[in-house]
Amino acid sequence: MNTAYGKLLARLQSARTLGVSFGLDRVRLALERLGWPERRFRAVQIAGTNGKGSTAAFLESILRFAGLRTGLFTSPHLCRFSERIRVDGREVEGERLGNFDEAVAATGVPLTYFEISAVLAFLAFAEANVDLAVLETGLGGRLDATTASHPLACAITSIALDHQDLLGKTIREIAHEKACIARTGVPLFLGPLPAEALAEVAQVAHKTGAPLRRLGVDFIAPDFPLALAGAHQASNAALAVALAQEVASNMGFVLQRDVVKHGLAETRWPGRFERMAADILVDCAHNAEGAAALAAALPATSRCALVVSIVQGKDAAAMLAALCPHFDFVVATRSPSERSLPPEELAALVPRDRGRRVEVVVDPGLALARARALVAGAPNGLVVVAGSIFLVGAVRARLLNEPVDAIVGSDPMP
Repeated sequence: MNTAYGKLLARLQSARTLGVSFGLDRVRLALERLGWPERRFRAVQIAGTNGKGSTAAFLESILRFAGLRTGLFTSPHLCRFSERIRVDGREVEGERLGNFDEAVAATGVPLTYFEISAVLAFLAFAEANVDLAVLETGLGGRLDATTASHPLACAITSIALDHQDLLGKTIREIAHEKACIARTGVPLFLGPLPAEALAEVAQVAHKTGAPLRRLGVDFIAPDFPLALAGAHQASNAALAVALAQEVASNMGFVLQRDVVKHGLAETRWPGRFERMAADILVDCAHNAEGAAALAAALPATSRCALVVSIVQGKDAAAMLAALCPHFDFVVATRSPSERSLPPEELAALVPRDRGRRVEVVVDPGLALARARALVAGAPNGLVVVAGSIFLVGAVRARLLNEPVDAIVGSDPMP
């Protein structure tokens, strides 16, 4: 842990004790002391309950194929912290991030885990001279660290009940938090939103002076094959294309149709409805809306097993109610997160209709092996791993022999 990256991971782990602390004053102070790196590149900011990562991945891919030097900031990560910060589609090397963090630490500003990651992204993108950075909002929007940026366009992909202890108890309250990424004169692109959420977003946008661009009204889904599976990806792709067109108009170039088609077809976003083997599919669905989207996208199979772990604070019962009707077997396990629900508690929430078989296997690797055994021999038998980003990260690392960080950690509230 004497490497620069090792020291960064240790500092991030220490910063987790600060928990989630909303506000922009700390980030702006740190950025000021670092010479305002976020002002040295153009940006697009994307918020939403679900779909913001996929939209960001689609957009970055399109712009990269258009010839721009791109930055991409997403969260949380699956296996390595460095996954969060990419330039031209490649992770920024961990040692480089560690070196950047020496300057961040030297500002003396007590930043949270996510604030550190956002400031590191701004430094990396500025140093790499990216033409445009795609920034995925971490939580909410109004006081999220990415809102310290200066975007030429913003987007909200979806709004549903999630993180209610932090963002508000109602759809309208949550919509307000996300809508406050709006800036005067900066177009705000909207995916499919519930009527109550749309009304709140429109009100905030009107007060702010942000022009609204709505899916189905001002732009439509592209008629191109998508690299990411699932009907729900159509609206994410539509947002990405509309944002890419706005970027092209703002930066003075023509976005070619073939570039859009190629960018959408070549997008890579690990852990999202991703086939890891003929009988294994992983998906980062980690709330009720995401579980419903996953359920709607599942292929028909003769026998299907779910390997599931869910963290505390999520509506586990609603997630299982959406998923379980599609599964003959459910194997409850525990992800590496300390917030993971005990598997026995999770198993107790599984609906027992249709003679569904429920088992508890604490270790994720053994849980996967057990699920594969349960569907073995069935035509098109399938194991689906879902419910937690942490679980998907752990399973992918084992299956692909992916390198993982020496200190395993993430945002206190991913």
